[in-house]
Amino acid sequence: MTQLSVNVNKVAVLRNSRGGSDPDVVRAAMTCLRAGAHGITVHPRPDQRHIRADDVYALSELTRQHGVEFNIEGNPFAPPREGYPGLLPLCEQTRPAQVTLVPDGDGQLTSDHGFDFGRDSERLRPLIATLKGYGCRVSLFVDAGNPDLAQAAALGADRIELYTGPYAEAFATGPVEPALALFADAARRAQAAGLGVNAGHDLSQANLYHFLTQVPDVLEVSIGHALIGEALYEGIEATVAGYLTIIERAGEPAVDA
Repeated sequence: MTQLSVNVNKVAVLRNSRGGSDPDVVRAAMTCLRAGAHGITVHPRPDQRHIRADDVYALSELTRQHGVEFNIEGNPFAPPREGYPGLLPLCEQTRPAQVTLVPDGDGQLTSDHGFDFGRDSERLRPLIATLKGYGCRVSLFVDAGNPDLAQAAALGADRIELYTGPYAEAFATGPVEPALALFADAARRAQAAGLGVNAGHDLSQANLYHFLTQVPDVLEVSIGHALIGEALYEGIEATVAGYLTIIERAGEPAVDA
């Protein structure tokens, strides 16, 4: 069954907007786990706009105590700066189950594209090896239309994470079928190369079921923005339960009419 990893960045955004420690990121993550989430995702950025290094350390301990997956996302090329030790040092100190490498810059509002393997491969290769030496599974953020996504396997990555923003946009505006065909093809190409397939960005309760029933063998979805937004209305536990129900339904065998 597809695993649900909840990204708690938006909880940190709300906290940082006022200062102090409320709302508490660790308590929010613990509530997600209590509701049945399979893991927690964070994406610390050098500008510390949301998740900070101290959050990473605290959430690492929480997930370790609960025996669930901790997934740290980030740009491996971004240099350290005050308050941000760098992605690899954070991973060396916390040893997350999974590290998802994302080519985002400081100026980006959110992650909106995957790696260009023609440009980035030789820089990625030693970083992937280092992270795997820490015992981390490594996933690379990719665009579904990338013709070279199988290159992730040659670089030593274990998985890819499909950037699903274009799918979510197509679902909202239509037609969605060409986008689904593109993502299904990307998943099959990755799997043929020996890569596991994750997915994330702009997935929601509205569009997740359709995605999971059409794109084969998605191992994990990382969902934050929509989930935290929906939780403002329904509560975190009910919202996580809603996602888990969708995932379970999507995994049920099709019934012939």
